[in-house]
Amino acid sequence: MSDWSIKTFQELTGSDVYAILKLRQDIFSLEQKCLYADIDDADQVAHHVMLWHRAELIAYARCLPPNTSYKHNSSIGRVAVVLRERGKQTGRMLMKQCIGINLEHYPGKNICINAQLHLQSFYSSLGFTTQGKAYAEDGINHIKMLFRSIPT
Repeated sequence: MSDWSIKTFQELTGSDVYAILKLRQDIFSLEQKCLYADIDDADQVAHHVMLWHRAELIAYARCLPPNTSYKHNSSIGRVAVVLRERGKQTGRMLMKQCIGINLEHYPGKNICINAQLHLQSFYSSLGFTTQGKAYAEDGINHIKMLFRSIPT
């Protein structure tokens, strides 16, 4: 059985923080071989979206308020799904949760993400549109994408 948990930084337990940092390290640093500053002072203002299977964190993302990563826009970042859950719609469910959280907590604000380029079509299928050209970030190709909370 899997359970969703959505917490502010102040609500996170020590076990939550450990599981989050371990998952982010396992995926971004070890699996993707990416050296970057994961501890970036944004966790404290985020809503942390976690999917647990039994006692294991299997999917995670953080929802950030406007003016944290992008001026005037909210954001979703550190989207991570354990390898065995990929291709099972877990990432889609995670992103739908995050979009809902951002729209609820930051009404009238668009959602901006730095998508890994190979996931551009996945994010497009969720309503994100490409903004600009691809760029390298921490050795991985990314593209800025936008979800409009109020269609133009």
